[in-house]
Amino acid sequence: MTQKAPQAASFLPDFCGTRSVFVVVLVAELLAIVLTLAQVPHGANHLYNLAMYSLFIQWIALACIAGLCLSQPYLGRLSDYWTAALSYGLTLLITLGVTEVAWWILGNWPIQPGHSSQGHGLFLLKSMGISAIVCALALRYFYVQHQWRRRTESEATARFAALQARIRPHFLFNCMNTIASLTRKDPTAAEEATEDLAELFRASLQDIHSGGALTDELALCERYLRIEQHRLGERLRVDWQLDAMPAAARLPLLSLQPLVENAIYHGIEPLADGGTIRITAQNLGQHLRITVQNPLPEKGRQAARHDGNQLAQENIARRLSAFFGDEASLTVRADSDHYHVQLDIPYAHEDPDR
Repeated sequence: MTQKAPQAASFLPDFCGTRSVFVVVLVAELLAIVLTLAQVPHGANHLYNLAMYSLFIQWIALACIAGLCLSQPYLGRLSDYWTAALSYGLTLLITLGVTEVAWWILGNWPIQPGHSSQGHGLFLLKSMGISAIVCALALRYFYVQHQWRRRTESEATARFAALQARIRPHFLFNCMNTIASLTRKDPTAAEEATEDLAELFRASLQDIHSGGALTDELALCERYLRIEQHRLGERLRVDWQLDAMPAAARLPLLSLQPLVENAIYHGIEPLADGGTIRITAQNLGQHLRITVQNPLPEKGRQAARHDGNQLAQENIARRLSAFFGDEASLTVRADSDHYHVQLDIPYAHEDPDR
């Protein structure tokens, strides 16, 4: 059975939301102020005119937003062209109805006395003209903003996918070499390593939009470290400090595993006796800090491998930026004995004391 492709989201905002109603009311009031200030002074009471303009324009604005809210489920199923056309027509129709009702309620305002017939037509014409212009500008703004947002999301998705593809080979070849070396001398360990690699593959093929739970990411790191443990033996030691780790935290898939691999490649392998990799998680309230620490070898060996390390860190930083925007960061520091890579990611949580 052929499945229908999902419809793209409508370019119209959610007119049923509180924010949309507030913005429409604010814009309507600004329009009332502009119309009042644009009047040629003839000794009229401008505060009275402002109040009447505000009342009239707010009637139209709230009636239009109510109509668009009620019709939004239907409009959302249409193409952009028909959505814009029907929204425009509906807005003008509501404006015409509210204007006619307002004329009979407000009487001769805002026309000059003694010209009721001409004033009625002029009142309708002015109201419809202003409504047509404002509605056209608003729909154009909504459409351009929607296209810009969709293009930005597409670019971020493409960049995210490209970065993810660049990182995959980084760990794949080392894992395959380790499994190949285990096949003859320890088939059981080779089978376990193959299963661990399969989990890493499964994670790399998941949807990049959703990200993953921190607990799952750390489980992948454990699987990778088991593969490397077969290769390095007692030279590789791992210190996990995860007491403050919130299980609900999320981050891009395969963000920590490449950092752990770098820690092994740049910190453990150059040392004859190996060393300890320390992985810590700190809950800082609105942010979660994850640190990967490894021994710092002598400067000559470290400098020879510096470029590859920087490339992987740059890729991770871009993945975090694509996923979290400016709220996440990756920082690196080195002291005399250790190299530290620190991830700060936003963590939204409920306050239990609230």
